[in-house]
Amino acid sequence: MAAYEVVREIQNLCRNNQMRDVFFDEVETDDPESYVRTMFKAEKAELTVARQEDGSVTVFAASDGLTQKFLFTPID
Repeated sequence: MAAYEVVREIQNLCRNNQMRDVFFDEVETDDPESYVRTMFKAEKAELTVARQEDGSVTVFAASDGLTQKFLFTPID
């Protein structure tokens, strides 16, 4: 199973507030898209996945008008 550092950014929808909630974690998964989908069990989230040559994976999850960004960076 691959190990990743995950940066999760949640956009703040409040007017005049450009700050984001940012969380850091380390996870083990073979499928970053499935990992993100488990975080939205009760909701129907639309996922967009971008895989980079360096092994990093970015997943955008849109649900209920809110977009979250998950950046998976492989840990060597």
